[in-house]
Amino acid sequence: MASPFSDLDSRLDRAVAAPEDSGSSTPPTAVSVWLGDLDGRPRYEHDALAAHYAASTMKLPLVIAAFRRVVRGELDLDAPVTVTGRFASVLDGSPFDLDESDDQDPSTWSAVGGTRTLRELAEQAITHSSNIATNLLVDVVGLAEVAEVLRIVGCSPATVVGRGIEDAAARAAGITNTVTATDLGLVMAAVGRRDPALGGEAVLAPVEELLARQTHVDQVPAGLPPGTATASKSGWIPGVSHDVALVRPEGEEAFVLAVCTTIDLDETEAAVYVAGIAREVWRAEHPTEEERA
Repeated sequence: MASPFSDLDSRLDRAVAAPEDSGSSTPPTAVSVWLGDLDGRPRYEHDALAAHYAASTMKLPLVIAAFRRVVRGELDLDAPVTVTGRFASVLDGSPFDLDESDDQDPSTWSAVGGTRTLRELAEQAITHSSNIATNLLVDVVGLAEVAEVLRIVGCSPATVVGRGIEDAAARAAGITNTVTATDLGLVMAAVGRRDPALGGEAVLAPVEELLARQTHVDQVPAGLPPGTATASKSGWIPGVSHDVALVRPEGEEAFVLAVCTTIDLDETEAAVYVAGIAREVWRAEHPTEEERA
């Protein structure tokens, strides 16, 4: 019996089948999908172990790491954090400045020279995908704590959070942030099942609440039936568009869908493309009476 995902597999294979330009410096085209339950068991995978530049999906394990430290009593959500747009490279400590025009968080930028609480920074990093809030969190939480989250979940060596946003010196030295669809799915599944190894309900319930307030819902959530409850984190830079969503459909078991694309599309086109994949995944698992016949 043919897999309900056969048509989607064929379409995704065609999307990456264009001849490669051996002289191009552009990353190879890749489209990855992981669909699984909250125990981390896959129901569908397509090139799900391929490594992609993480873009803003690195903010998901970062915020989990922040809440783990809060629950351990090491950080206070209401403690003030000095807001600056200048940071130190993880490579050599050299200073670099974030570009405010590339960010989506005027609220935190307006506080430069003042303070925001750790709670506010976590909110902005997830719901508005704020770059300045993310780098401030990296400085407070520490990259070692993020690595520990990835280790506990069982992520592969291909998923790494090695630096903050726009750390050009580190990037030039090969220090980067990468992810696979499988690993994104495993992290989000751990949130959904309240994995005790990550701190259980105390850590992961507030993380899911943050993700459920996501304002960037034009990728996976847009491909699901209207009104479907999701908690998600997306990421986009030119040529890269990802989304991972914890989905809680009414009357059905929750699941996680992660889609990672490294493909030459602009932001709007990429969002439509990822939403289309989510729509096909949903239809494959919810066939009409005609399709069942």
